[in-house]
Amino acid sequence: MIILYGIPNCDTVKKARAWLQAHGVAYRFHDFKKDGVPADRVEVWLARLDWSTLVNRQGTTWRKLAPAEQAAVRDAASAAALMQREPSVIKRPVVDWGAHTTVGFDPVAWEALAAPA
Repeated sequence: MIILYGIPNCDTVKKARAWLQAHGVAYRFHDFKKDGVPADRVEVWLARLDWSTLVNRQGTTWRKLAPAEQAAVRDAASAAALMQREPSVIKRPVVDWGAHTTVGFDPVAWEALAAPA
């Protein structure tokens, strides 16, 4: 089962969910605000992706962090701790496609991932 992680009021998450529905792709939505950030999934994401891909350093949550907090995020472990503490700092959506994980909404890349095997 494909799992889309994000926040429901995020515009990019809304686009992603609409795309999946329009393409008839079954998925489960995991709401970071209501359901939290699963630590075991963060470990998997960090094994598959560079931590800097997952941390949204352009977003409001990042900009609200104190400069010392921002500077402390310099590797996968510190990024994981921040993502657990501040879920809104995670770039969205994160999608677990099974053997692959993507971050952000990329309809071209998703076409190949959503295609039946």
